[in-house]
Amino acid sequence: MRIELERRPSHSALFSIVSPFIALGLTIIAGAIIFSAMGKNPIDALYSFFIEPLTEVWSLHELAIKAAPLILIAVGLSVCFRSNNWNIGAEGQFIVGAIVGSILPVLVHEWDSFLVLPVMLIMGAIGGALYAAIPALLKTRFNTNEILSSLMLVYVADLFLDWLVRGPWRNPEGFNFPESRAFDAEAILPELMPAAGRADLGIIFAIVATLLTWFMMSYMLRGFQVTVLGQSARAGRFAGFSANKMVFFAFMFSGALAGFAGISEVAGTIEQLQPEISPGYGFTAIIVAFLGRLNPLGIFAAGLVLALTYLGGEAAQISIGLPDKIARVFQGLLLFFVLACDTLIHYRVRLKLATHSEMAGEGA
Repeated sequence: MRIELERRPSHSALFSIVSPFIALGLTIIAGAIIFSAMGKNPIDALYSFFIEPLTEVWSLHELAIKAAPLILIAVGLSVCFRSNNWNIGAEGQFIVGAIVGSILPVLVHEWDSFLVLPVMLIMGAIGGALYAAIPALLKTRFNTNEILSSLMLVYVADLFLDWLVRGPWRNPEGFNFPESRAFDAEAILPELMPAAGRADLGIIFAIVATLLTWFMMSYMLRGFQVTVLGQSARAGRFAGFSANKMVFFAFMFSGALAGFAGISEVAGTIEQLQPEISPGYGFTAIIVAFLGRLNPLGIFAAGLVLALTYLGGEAAQISIGLPDKIARVFQGLLLFFVLACDTLIHYRVRLKLATHSEMAGEGA
């Protein structure tokens, strides 16, 4: 007996729309069961996780800080995924964008100009795009699996950052701590409302990127090319579209937004390079992209939800003593239920008995 998936000839559009909400509801139920098994009151735990972070103005600012990089990265990934290119290395592109964008405030910190920050942001986006071009080149030139190559490059970027801040870029006035020199005021993103909280221009960048990408995918030829080649490369070739060019465009577009998110994060709340500058934004953004149905507008809402899991994990850790990894548990559950719901909506699961010939073949 074996399990087979048979694609449904048609499925309810309503179920496709509500699938993320079903997945979110199942995640909350599963979380309540986990909290109960840990000896915690599930109502108190869920309140600490999902409601408490929304009760103060300053915590809403923290939500915007966490959501901005998730939205930027996920919006870029949505273009990649819709073109049938699987960029799993956004975390590495995030890190490289932060490194390249930090060249000015670290190595040319004497430059005092209003141009410093804009140039940093542009350099960060270019750094992320060029790093993302590596798996694109390997795929088009050598037919390398882009999932593996982009993922492995994450660890290269991570180790390179660690080497930089412990070695050539270590702050000479930092008492031997592994960190770069602190950025000057010209290299720091301005805060939106300093009196109310720490939220900076990063969330504005996320909103702009969301709207521009939505417009591109909905009304521009490039968005049409992404959709056609993603659904059928053969049909795209008949239409005169280049699959190889699309691989580079999708990866570099995704990498540029990830790199932009990286330098925005470093120039925003961190204000210097450190061995760890991301709690896993590049990987969490994959969940955000799928939860948002690969639609930039849906991704914006999903980014807020996933950002809430980071804040909720911290709040639950402080208020009721939950482990600090609880946010990752919720994120993993959410991804599992999103993929499970999508699979059951689009496919019919069948149990099939093996025939005598198949059994004889297995025995041989």
